Amino acid sequence: MSVKVKLTGVQELQHKLKKNMDMTAVKKAVKLNGSEMSKTAKEYVPVDTGTLKRSIRLDIHNSGATAKVSANTDYAGYVEYGTRFQTPKLYMAGAFDKQKEKFKKDIDRLMK
Repeated sequence: MSVKVKLTGVQELQHKLKKNMDMTAVKKAVKLNGSEMSKTAKEYVPVDTGTLKRSIRLDIHNSGATAKVSANTDYAGYVEYGTRFQTPKLYMAGAFDKQKEKFKKDIDRLMK
């Protein structure tokens, strides 16, 4: 189970970025921020056997314009969101929250 985050306005942002700048810098920022988020998720994830931590990976899509960080075990969502028997351990959401402001700053800097 993977955690999904939906961002609205991505197509409009991509159109504006393509119009105003070189996409190479944007792709570099996407890859860097995705990599940092993946690293942070691995730092935040609780470790028992290490399987969940090792399953966290970064995939780059859309010719480098999209980064996807996911935990690829059957129980990843149970650890993230909790169950009636265990409290949530927001390793992926925590990593996203930490990274999103830096990503916004990086993109804002590129748009100036």
